[in-house]
Amino acid sequence: MGNLTPLSQEMNLNVLYEDNHLLVVEKPVNIPVQADFSGDVDLLALAKAYVKEKYGKPGEVYLGLVHRLDRPVGGVLAFARTSKAAARLCAAFAGHRGVQKRYCALVTGEPQREAKLEGWLLRDEKTGDARLAPPNAPGAKPASLSFRLVAQADGLSLLDISLYTGRHHQIRVQMAGNKTPIWGDQRYNALAKPGQQIALWAYSLTLEHPTKKQAMTFTCLPHGGAWAPFASALAGLAGGVRVVYEDADVLVADKPRGVAVARADGGDDTLEDRLRALYGDVRPVHRLDVATAGLVLFARNAAAEAALSEAIRMRAIRKFYRCTVRGVPAPREATARAWLVKDAARAHVALFDAPRPGAKEVLTRYRVLSENGESAECEIELLTGRTHQIRAHMAHLGHPLLGDDQYGDRAWNRSMRAAELALTAVRLELHFPEGSSLARLEGKTFSRAEP
Repeated sequence: MGNLTPLSQEMNLNVLYEDNHLLVVEKPVNIPVQADFSGDVDLLALAKAYVKEKYGKPGEVYLGLVHRLDRPVGGVLAFARTSKAAARLCAAFAGHRGVQKRYCALVTGEPQREAKLEGWLLRDEKTGDARLAPPNAPGAKPASLSFRLVAQADGLSLLDISLYTGRHHQIRVQMAGNKTPIWGDQRYNALAKPGQQIALWAYSLTLEHPTKKQAMTFTCLPHGGAWAPFASALAGLAGGVRVVYEDADVLVADKPRGVAVARADGGDDTLEDRLRALYGDVRPVHRLDVATAGLVLFARNAAAEAALSEAIRMRAIRKFYRCTVRGVPAPREATARAWLVKDAARAHVALFDAPRPGAKEVLTRYRVLSENGESAECEIELLTGRTHQIRAHMAHLGHPLLGDDQYGDRAWNRSMRAAELALTAVRLELHFPEGSSLARLEGKTFSRAEP
């Protein structure tokens, strides 16, 4: 064991977070997570060496392996420092409870602006390769991911990938099957040249702390090589902010899930804070729930704030959402009306079919886009903007949102392995009268699907 200390120093282990129960590190490329037939230095041994050296641990150091990354892939990787933490984290990763894994990749071909890839994967135990397979193939397992196009340069496309299942070589196989193989992938990209480093990186990991029960997000970014032309776009990913539009008065940002919009909503890390670090004075003119992702409109000065706030009050800014609900609403398109009472102390709302003292009218327009009998994807337009309106109103109609444990069906969410709320603000349409200081934005539409 005497050679472990110089090993940890030589490999320069980048520790992203540590406490008594958790160790999160940056996995370097081209080293295995745990010992294999190659006999090469593995990350588990390296991390154990780090703990042993730092804390003067006698004897064998315990570290629990709770998830993995392919050998050529770098990025965020977590270890458990206690058996209790290991058991809880393994269960969370296996059940996709509170775990969100985000990757960035550079791909060739022509990717869609935004897409979800679902299929079945079959692993060849002899070769270690994986391939797409029909769902009835013996041993095939379901695989699901989504991606969005972030930027393009030098014939390559930068994708932000959300992984919903954790299959062997899943991202690499599914992207190749999409005819957009990952640059430098020696196994699944026929055009990769010998010596090229695969451009796939686990840049973000969100998990629930095994003892604190708090959601925590860890990030690190690739750099150099094929990634160099995408440095600014990657920085935007790390900050969790994609700016869809900006001018001297207005800014539209794509809020990630799990992040509050404004300082007034509480929390140490808000979308407002992240944008202020990049743009200075920004002022949100409307809100999204913490669990909701999508487009948020900011003013960059007092005059713009007044104009935008008035437009929202006059319903001149149309806000559209996508969501997945249980069952299929009937009729398939309608404007639903109800009255909402807010319980601020419980951070909860209740809806009623008739007016009552203290209640505010809510109007929600929905349209079924697709359905499979058990669930439906709907477009929602908010005609009023009340707390938790979409979630509470659709549940009131008998069609709760997937992933909503507050107003929805928890048993259904568990059966669907819903790790997040299926609600996204996808489009803003702006309308301003002639003579307005923002008249230049009349008829402007901002879509989340735009890279």
